[in-house]
Amino acid sequence: MTVLGSWFNLCRKALTISENDMTGVSSRHRTTWPSLRWVFSDPGRILMFGFGSGLIRPGSGTWGTLLAWLLWCLVSPGVNNLAIGIFLFLCFVYGCWAAQRVSQSLGVQDHVGIVWDEFVAFWLVLWLVPGSLVAQSIAFVLFRIFDTVKPPPIRQVDARFKGGIGLMADDLLAAAYTLIVMALLVRFGPAMYFK
Repeated sequence: MTVLGSWFNLCRKALTISENDMTGVSSRHRTTWPSLRWVFSDPGRILMFGFGSGLIRPGSGTWGTLLAWLLWCLVSPGVNNLAIGIFLFLCFVYGCWAAQRVSQSLGVQDHVGIVWDEFVAFWLVLWLVPGSLVAQSIAFVLFRIFDTVKPPPIRQVDARFKGGIGLMADDLLAAAYTLIVMALLVRFGPAMYFK
């Protein structure tokens, strides 16, 4: 079986979780989940749902961030900083527009399956932290904690700004928190882990 076939099977299995499995989950997460066919019927939806990773439950944001990390490792080596900066800016602008469009199609303001915001924010983190596996792993854990817990002002931004910009902005703040902690670790932590 191909890697792509395995990925689709994993997505398909993730979609079989029933609503009964969602007890104790916040109302944001109790949304109607689109079908794999619906997601893959439009290029914008494919990107917003992170090539299907946003359909994996539980933890769609974590799955999306993991796929973003994998794609970064495959594509980024050898790409110059200017190109990466332009690419990330365009991804952010596109994300603001497309997330708004997909959210309206779903009838949900901030569907938990939309993980493009995690992709863009974590790519920013990966661009700016040391390239070692240890540093990137720590950055991954920190980013997921900040994105999930949403310390101030992330929670306030998430509550106040709606639409595509709001959806993208809270993850950029989680990335900023991650980068601050990583800068402190790089400065004061053991150098062997952050080269």
